[in-house]
Formats: sequence, structure tokens, C-alpha cells
Amino acid sequence: MKATVVPINVVQLKSVCSSCSLRELCLPMGLSPKEVERLDQLIYARRKVKRGEGLYRAGDAFSAIYAVRTGFFKSNVILEDGRDQVTGFHMPGEIIGMDGIGTDHHSCNAIALEDSDVCVIPFSRLEEISNEVRGLQRQFHKVMSREIVRDQGVMMLLGSMRAEERLAAFLLNLSQRFVIRGYSPSEFHLRMTREEIGSFLGLKLETVSRLFSKFQEESLIGVQQKHIRILDTAGLKKILGQGG
Repeated sequence: MKATVVPINVVQLKSVCSSCSLRELCLPMGLSPKEVERLDQLIYARRKVKRGEGLYRAGDAFSAIYAVRTGFFKSNVILEDGRDQVTGFHMPGEIIGMDGIGTDHHSCNAIALEDSDVCVIPFSRLEEISNEVRGLQRQFHKVMSREIVRDQGVMMLLGSMRAEERLAAFLLNLSQRFVIRGYSPSEFHLRMTREEIGSFLGLKLETVSRLFSKFQEESLIGVQQKHIRILDTAGLKKILGQGG
């Protein structure tokens, strides 16, 4: 099924963004009214991506970055032995697709974990207008900086942490990201499978399942299929050496 693309002009864009709960996270925000008006020449479009569909695939020509409005994505690469290596999970308010900037081709896949909706931001127009609108350039640099920091966090997870530390850090990170978006920090639904979590954390499926059971037995979390309740945030932080 071909993804639905709905073009919108900047007046509609401002109306949509002004009522969007993600306005403080998305790329156009933080600009002055005059700077927003300058975006008349930046063509935005909305694209719907069904669960299991790819927003883009490794090797695809790079032409745009994408702001996630609703839904959830995973980024992944297929290793030489055929294994699926998850490299990240992306939720509303986050920008994806920047992996293609350096080579003009995407280096990974972006797959929707549920029915999702993204804003398409043509990169050539973004570059052109960013040279004229300093506020937009600063905002984009902030987005790129967040991505670098997130990648560094993943490297720490995989390079220096024990298995239970990795899962504790993963749950706490999700909690922090949800609360920034106005959701509960202690109760959320996992969009990804245990296997996908294991791939991301560098753990076997059996290890992930065992740790979820262990955390539940220790009353750190409550688990009901994919629904998670964090019962003891301090306990999870203590696993990471952050507790008192």
C-alpha cells in the first residue's frame, strides 16, 4: 500500500503546530513570528505510515528528514549474517532520517511499530532557508546535538553496562522521554517486542525476558504483556549506581 502524503501550506502548518502538544520539541518551534513567515518557501507534507511499513530503507536516496507527529518507529540495519540489529526507537517530537545527510543515502531502515504520522521536511529547502533564518539553523543544530548525545548514551549501554543495568537504563530513558511529552513517567505501553529490545541492548531474548521477570519479582516494575508500570524509580536508579 502506498503511503498517503498530504501537502500543507505554512498557514495550515502554523495552525497545526500551535495546537500540537509537541510544539516545544519540533523543528519549526522556537522561531520568531517573522522567522516562521519566512518558512513560506519550505514545502511541508504529512505522510502516514502503517504499522510494519518502512518510512525509508537502507540505500534509499536521501531527500528529507522527518518529524514524528504520532506513532513509534524503530531504526535498524540488516547485518551480513542476516540478523536484524535495532539501532534506535523514535517517538513523537523526534526527528529521524538524519543518517542520510553525510552520504546522500540512508544507512538504515525506519520501520513503523504502529500506525504513524510524520511531517516531511525536504532537506535541500531546509538547508537553503537555514542559511537565511538563523533561528531555524540554531534549532536544527540543537536537534542534531540531541541525536549525538543519544548515540553516545547507546554506546555507553553497550560498552560498559551489565545486562540488568542496560534494561534499567532503557526503562528510565523511556520514562524521561514520555514525561517530556506530557505522558506519565511511571506507566506506559511498549511498542517494541522483547526481541527488539534485546537487539537494541545487545542482549538475548531469553535474558531480556528473565530480567523483566526479575524486576517484577523485586517490585521494581509491574508487567502486563507490553504494559509497564514503574513501581520503584529509585530502585532502578540504584541498579545504575545513581541511588542513595
